[in-house]
Amino acid sequence: MQKLSELIRGNELVVAPVALNPIMARLAEEAGFKAVYMSGGSLGWYKCVTEANITLPEMAQLAVDMRAACKLPIVLDAGGGWGDPMHVQRTIALSEAAGFAAIEIEDQLLPRRVEHHVGIEHLVPTEFMVEKVKAAIAARTDPDFIIVARTNARRLSGLDEALKRGEAFKKAGADMLFVFTRNAEELRIVGERLPPPLMTFAPPDGFAEFPLKERDLAALGFRLAASSGTAFAAMVKAVRQSYECLAQGRIDPFIGKGNVEKEMKAAMATTGLDRLLEIERRTMKD
Repeated sequence: MQKLSELIRGNELVVAPVALNPIMARLAEEAGFKAVYMSGGSLGWYKCVTEANITLPEMAQLAVDMRAACKLPIVLDAGGGWGDPMHVQRTIALSEAAGFAAIEIEDQLLPRRVEHHVGIEHLVPTEFMVEKVKAAIAARTDPDFIIVARTNARRLSGLDEALKRGEAFKKAGADMLFVFTRNAEELRIVGERLPPPLMTFAPPDGFAEFPLKERDLAALGFRLAASSGTAFAAMVKAVRQSYECLAQGRIDPFIGKGNVEKEMKAAMATTGLDRLLEIERRTMKD
């Protein structure tokens, strides 16, 4: 399994879909992805709260469970990093111990504000975020552990301010920069103004109809694109429809008549049932 630090030194864009449990990580691996993204936002919705309510130990334990089932590198969406520069010391230590390949730290005010999810940002001063980046770099013990500095300033103060913050974070030692925007032309400007490697979000609908394809983003210096919620939204829609059909006595058109057993067997194959059966049959006596 190739390390994420090695992948981002290449010339291609690594697309990392959201994974919130071991089987999602395995499914991502089966689909051919080389990394996964533990989105704080989607994990918050998964737990029926918001990412402002999620703790670092929760995410670290989830990483252990996922890595026990799948060795794909995991990118941690750490939000504001769970504290000030002093607190960031433990954030980095626990993230490394849990086996994350990268951590994304944002310039958001702590405690986190739920207004972030409706497009209203509360950000710390640039100078304070610079100190958090420096603290994260100083706390790192694994040279392959990637520290991503993210700014959401574009929504609050415009793209120019976001770019200035990115430049400051890079000067502070960040391995990768993430200037939040979903606008294709703004992504082009980010790539022209800031040095690689860069991180962004993959388009919600994927790259099929997005003006910039994976190769275009790669040429602009982007090396990591996290799909933060698409698979989670698909999961919720599928489960909602299944429950509604069961409650209303209808065949679920998504899974189709008579296909539940087939899909369950496919899920069992993903979990590795055959390997476990082989061990059991080889080692246990009747």
